[in-house]
Amino acid sequence: MQTVKGGLVMLALLFSPLTLAQDLNAQLNDWFARRLAGFSDEVAVTIRTAPNLLPRCESPAFSVTGSAKLWGNVNVLARCANEKRYLQVNVQATGNYVVAAAPITRGSKLTPASIALKRGRLDQLPPRTILDINQIQEAVSLRDLAPGQPVQLNMLRQDWRIKAGQRVLVVANGDGFSVNAEGQALNNAAVAQNARVRMLSGQVVSGIVDADGNILINL
Repeated sequence: MQTVKGGLVMLALLFSPLTLAQDLNAQLNDWFARRLAGFSDEVAVTIRTAPNLLPRCESPAFSVTGSAKLWGNVNVLARCANEKRYLQVNVQATGNYVVAAAPITRGSKLTPASIALKRGRLDQLPPRTILDINQIQEAVSLRDLAPGQPVQLNMLRQDWRIKAGQRVLVVANGDGFSVNAEGQALNNAAVAQNARVRMLSGQVVSGIVDADGNILINL
């Protein structure tokens, strides 16, 4: 009889809300750590949902919406066989992000000397802070930046490869042929962006800017 009682006590402990919450927290830590690999090497998850609202299965399947951020306050869907629970969690993530290494003036091109990587809490950064320093090669600042300030995507634009009014070469490629003609660019555009060109005939065409500043059109 004592053995049976001891077994029941052990089962109660194993499936107590506290034990389930601790195990769920460990699973969430592993899940977020895998998804943040390459961005963060230090992840800590805190469950904000009340213990009585947590899923009761041992290994729920986790998911977030495709556009959801993966740090800060996050809503996670936990699925068991016949059960779905939405969990509110807080994710602290530490990693590298891009900052201004020196004063950067509006309109200036960013250089390796003007930017640097800094390590810190990613979940405390402004939205769209840049994490990959390669993202801002050939970028131009749209505002003044102070040393140490995180660099955000909306603070930059790509360097113009062609400018409005510039003479450009339009290259039209078709099945087995290629035709070149000159025209005048009607807008500023960076590499891989769309540019409109007025040809000598007066016709306006549009195409993609290549690395050489030519306008490519596929017919």
